[in-house]
Amino acid sequence: MSATIKQLRAFVAVARTHSLAEASAQLHISQPAISIAIRSLEESLGGDLFSRDGRQLVLTPEGTQFVERAQQLLHNWDNTLDAVQQRFQLQHGQLSIAAIPAYALNQLPALLEKFHRRHPDINIVLEDIVMERVVSAVQEGRAELGFSFRPDDLGNLTFTPIANDRFIAVLPKAHRLGKQKNLRWCDLTEEAFIAMNRGSAVRRWTDNAFTGGPAPRLLCEANQLSTIGRLVQSGLGVSAVPSLCEEQMRGYGLMCKPLAEPEMVHQVGILTRSSGGLSAAAAAFKTIATVSND
Repeated sequence: MSATIKQLRAFVAVARTHSLAEASAQLHISQPAISIAIRSLEESLGGDLFSRDGRQLVLTPEGTQFVERAQQLLHNWDNTLDAVQQRFQLQHGQLSIAAIPAYALNQLPALLEKFHRRHPDINIVLEDIVMERVVSAVQEGRAELGFSFRPDDLGNLTFTPIANDRFIAVLPKAHRLGKQKNLRWCDLTEEAFIAMNRGSAVRRWTDNAFTGGPAPRLLCEANQLSTIGRLVQSGLGVSAVPSLCEEQMRGYGLMCKPLAEPEMVHQVGILTRSSGGLSAAAAAFKTIATVSND
C-alpha cells in the first residue's frame, strides 16, 4: 500500500505541533482520522514514525529523517497543483497558433489583442506559414490551433468554419476595369495577370476559375499575397486574391472588386486535432475567434 497525500499532511502537521489536537485544528480533520492516517502511513513504511511513550508525540529517528522529505513532497505537490490551476484559470501557460499569412496579417491581430487583454499572462507563439505547413503544424502538435482555408484532406484534423471567403480582383488605382460594377474572371484575361506560385491552394483555385474560358496572360508568379499586392501597385498587372486580403490590398491603394462567373467561395476556419482535446488557453482563444465572426 502506498502513502497518500492526506497521510503525509497528517504526519507533517503532527510532527510540527507534537499534538493531535493542534494538528486536527490546523487540518480541520478529527483526531481519530489523523491517528488512522498516521498509523496507515507507518504500516506502509514498515515502522513507527512517532514514539508514543507518554502523552507527547515525539519523532523517532526514522521519523526525524522522513519529515524533511515529506515536507518537500508536499511542497512539490502543492506547487504542481497550483501550476495546473493557473493554467486552467488562464493565469499561466502558452498558446501556440499557426496561421496562413493572409489571416495572420488581416484578421489575427485584433483577436490576439482581445485575448491578451483578457489573459495577459499567457505566452503566445505564432507561426505565419503557408496553408500546407499550417496543416502539418497542427497534425504534428507544434500548434494547437491552425487558421486556414479548409484543406481538401482533413486527415486526423477537425475543421471549424468561421467565415466564407470569396475571391476579389485587385487592380491598380484608376485602372479601366475599376469602372465596371461587376467583374467576371474572363475580364481579367485581357490584362497581364500576376498569380500565386504553382502548388499553392490559391493558385489551384484561380486556375480552376479560368477553366472553360480564355487563359490569363500570365506575367509572373509570387510566393506571397503581399508581394502580389505590391506588384499590382506598381502597375505591372492585375490579380485575383481571397477577400481575406481586401483590407491589406486597399492599404496598398488598390481597387478591389468582387469576382463572379464563377463565384469562388472557400471556407476559412480553425484546424484542431480530432483527438486529445485543447488546453484551456487554446479553447478560450478558439471561442474568441468563433464568436468574433458570428
